[in-house]
Amino acid sequence: MTILAVAGDTAPLYWADLGLKPSIDLGFFQLRWYSLAYLAGIVLGYWHLTRMLKAPGAPMAQRHAEDLFFWCTLGIILGGRIGYATFYEPDLWTSTDLFKLWEGGMSFHGGVIGVLLAIAWVSRRGGLAFLRVCDYISVNVAFGMMFGRLANFVNGELWGRTAEVPWAMVFPRAGPLPRHPSQLYEAGLEGLLMIIVMLSLFWLTRARWRPGLLVGTFTAGIALARFLVEFFRQPDPQLTEFAMRTGLSMGQWLTIPLILAGVFLIWRALQRPALGQASARASAQEPARSA
Repeated sequence: MTILAVAGDTAPLYWADLGLKPSIDLGFFQLRWYSLAYLAGIVLGYWHLTRMLKAPGAPMAQRHAEDLFFWCTLGIILGGRIGYATFYEPDLWTSTDLFKLWEGGMSFHGGVIGVLLAIAWVSRRGGLAFLRVCDYISVNVAFGMMFGRLANFVNGELWGRTAEVPWAMVFPRAGPLPRHPSQLYEAGLEGLLMIIVMLSLFWLTRARWRPGLLVGTFTAGIALARFLVEFFRQPDPQLTEFAMRTGLSMGQWLTIPLILAGVFLIWRALQRPALGQASARASAQEPARSA
């Protein structure tokens, strides 16, 4: 009995019927949606960061944001590609395909490492508080995550496992069986949901006054979202046997330390007084001591 028979008489959705193309033909140049997704995420993140810096409590100046824009972009590209080659496709290290970024293949975990190194570099040079800079950057990362996953869907890549749900979709390069459109799950959880959570925490609460709370929430939230989506996502061909042997995919194993790190940062931030509270308490007690 095939999956289609189990699902009933409803015909599956076909990715090919959507008319999506991985690139825009400009005649003299093929502009890929994947590249546009990264560019849109970085530009929107930078724009929003400049707005955040105008709110009270900013840990850096506009000039630092400009430095971060450059170094974090470099960290995302280099870290993402190096991470993908290291964790998912080691054969790239012996091939010139390693430099073909336009063909896709970027690791979220490698990008995180690259961004952290970039933040550490800018913070050290500018004498900034590393953890607070991480807080501000973390609010903006989900923009890129959402656009990146939507680009994966447009490219018809990184599809999910075979499925019986009504919205299951047949992807041309994944065989004849319908599958979870897991790229859209990721765009919704790692992207849209985290955007709502992080923007709400920053603009509607005093979370930014507790160093580590924002970056901890982002780290735990996006890692948990990735862990859950991996149950619906088809492992990379070269890692299918690894997933069957260990019970979890490579992406899930890599997210477990991030979940723990995020929970620790949240706990640590909530255990300490918010910025300004300690000095306010000391000032309030000073008249009593003088009396």
